[in-house]
Amino acid sequence: MTFATPQQSHEHSRRVLDMLYEYDDFMSSISTLVDLGCGTGADLEWWATRTTRDDTPQPLNIACKGLDLAPALSLADRLPNVKFHSQDFEQPLELLDGKPYDVLWSHDSFQYCLNPVATLSRWWEAAAEGAMLSITVPQTTNIYRGHQHFTQESGVYNHFTVVSLIHMLAVSGWDCKNGFFLKEANDPWISAVVYKSTVRPMDPRRTSWYDLAEKDLLPLTARDCVNRFGEVRQSELTLIWLNKALTYMGHQ
Repeated sequence: MTFATPQQSHEHSRRVLDMLYEYDDFMSSISTLVDLGCGTGADLEWWATRTTRDDTPQPLNIACKGLDLAPALSLADRLPNVKFHSQDFEQPLELLDGKPYDVLWSHDSFQYCLNPVATLSRWWEAAAEGAMLSITVPQTTNIYRGHQHFTQESGVYNHFTVVSLIHMLAVSGWDCKNGFFLKEANDPWISAVVYKSTVRPMDPRRTSWYDLAEKDLLPLTARDCVNRFGEVRQSELTLIWLNKALTYMGHQ
């Protein structure tokens, strides 16, 4: 599932980026953004160079920060609104010029977390009120030609499914009820777009699905599943994506 080139990775991320760009009010509201695991910086450059979609486009001038242990490009040399920082994104995030982040972007990087729940909780702390978090991560348990197909690359310590990702996000204080999820059949990638809630990150060892449902952090079909079965079952989920398309997960 690793992309052969940075350009292939960026082309894949465009399925989310191009949809977000359709929301003019949202794009205009962004002041600060952090790319968590920015790699060579193609996604970061996309954000930093956005303009309005008016007849006479105006630069949005989003202040962008890229985090990676070894970023390969120095966009900061030619894009004044971009900063790079060599950092493990599992560690507490520094704010950008003292400001929390309106958008936290993670494409093909979150799977390398050693402790994903703690990491999501730290990201929550660095997020502005109502901030958006976008994650695209590979599902590591799939069906291939009618057989179970499990993969785990070097540096990947956890398996991800739609259900596990919803749980990690919700217990870390991210609003999945009003969020968006995409997992297409025969496609190993999961994308989630969620928002910072007013609920602080919780201790996952002491937080049940019932607690998350009561705090209104789950998609409606996940909440209904908890009320019926005491757990979340992927086969019971119907999830909405950014283009308002619904996906019935029972077909996955």
